[in-house]
Amino acid sequence: MSERDEHEREFDLKWADDAEHKEPSARARMLAARWKDNPPAPVPFRADPDHAGSRRRSSWISTAVILGCVAAVILLLGYINFRAPY
Repeated sequence: MSERDEHEREFDLKWADDAEHKEPSARARMLAARWKDNPPAPVPFRADPDHAGSRRRSSWISTAVILGCVAAVILLLGYINFRAPY
């Protein structure tokens, strides 16, 4: 692009960004039309306490499994180095 074209493009972008009214995106228009007749159900900010507890337990289990695998690999490598002749 020439310097003149670049300057005109920059001017057009500044002009568009400074516009008072900005048209919503196609997705925003689609959702507004859909929700006009059938609004979405409210969603709580935090999860139910019943579901949060099961997630915590599963994360602890996965953490214990990963740490157990790391410990097993360390022990296996130590055993191999112990048994290897020097």
